[in-house]
Amino acid sequence: MNLHKKFLCLAAPLLALTLSTTPSSAAAPDHWVGTWATAPMGLPNHDEKFGAAETTYREIVHISIGGNTSRIILTNEFGLTPLTINAAYIALRTKDSEIDTTTARPITFGGRTSITIPAGALAVSDPAALKLPALSDVAVSFVVPAQPITQVSYHSFADQTSYTAAGDVSGARSLDNPEEIKSWFFLKGIDVRVEDKSGAIVAFGDSITDGARSTPNTNQRWPDVLAKRLQADKKLRSLGVLNEGIGGNRVLHDVAGPSALARFDRDVLAQAGVKYLIILESINDIGHAQDPVKPYDVVSADDLIQGISQLAARAHTHGIKVYGATLTPYVGAKYASPAGEAMRQAVNQWIRTTNVLDGFVDFDKATQDPANPAVFSSTADGGDHLHPSDAGYKAMGDSIDLKLFTK
Repeated sequence: MNLHKKFLCLAAPLLALTLSTTPSSAAAPDHWVGTWATAPMGLPNHDEKFGAAETTYREIVHISIGGNTSRIILTNEFGLTPLTINAAYIALRTKDSEIDTTTARPITFGGRTSITIPAGALAVSDPAALKLPALSDVAVSFVVPAQPITQVSYHSFADQTSYTAAGDVSGARSLDNPEEIKSWFFLKGIDVRVEDKSGAIVAFGDSITDGARSTPNTNQRWPDVLAKRLQADKKLRSLGVLNEGIGGNRVLHDVAGPSALARFDRDVLAQAGVKYLIILESINDIGHAQDPVKPYDVVSADDLIQGISQLAARAHTHGIKVYGATLTPYVGAKYASPAGEAMRQAVNQWIRTTNVLDGFVDFDKATQDPANPAVFSSTADGGDHLHPSDAGYKAMGDSIDLKLFTK
């Protein structure tokens, strides 16, 4: 027997064994999907408040999709020096700063209870065996020891009360005399490990996505409304919703945080399990460019269309479906003008008709006054003629065709 035939004789039983033990259709592996996220930006620590003394942060978030295993993401992406964080926990929140201690799980990073995050970086924790029910309030507690901090990574408008307390009390059931905070500091996201068909929808926008003028601590932003609707649908409850809005944000200029184009990789493409993207951006570009008192950072409707097209192209590269959201009415707002209204109409017309996007959501129609479409309806107006009320946000969330997420 020559060497080649001898090899085939020896290999044949091994090959048969391999084939006989391989399932004909292997089960799809579980994967990570974002259930909550926020968009960080930088806050200079001029008064040296942050890092002056050991402090516990207990930050409250309202998640979308549920899961049996979770992990957290901490951020030092806007930090200028390394950031050390100790003794982190995740638990279900009961009320105020109080947690259900039976659900508290220690968070580790590579098996360690402490991590130093380099400047400009983030940290993803080890998995924690904690079942998170969909639409539940979750408390993430962690200790920031005394250290020099030049700039903090945070999300300024949380529309949610969180808490700090002196020292290391991260595992406590409730915090004694805590200080209330209205921003999310150092915390960027929570992921859950779920079945392979699950995915996330990123809501990418400005203050109207962030939830300005919605009632604090009640989760009535339009992405919250969408998350509730998805959970009520047996076929779609495997989809998480991630709110990546920043108040005042623009498509083309860095003013309120980095521009949409500059932050897109971090706030959209880097999120876990993203399948869909809804873009609601450019009203701030329009308002400031056509401000009747002092216009600046002047841009055209075509400039904004090109910017949104760039976002869509980058998302499509990663297999993400992209839906444009029409800009809600703004006549009567402080920076409104006839020229700006013409730009808003031009951008909305493009969103409704372009094949650059995979579809659109008509927030304009959902919130306008039928008798005067250039302004909010009386129920949708949050009072400043720019931001919706709770009823306006509900109308927006309810207007989204859920069939968009079956494609």
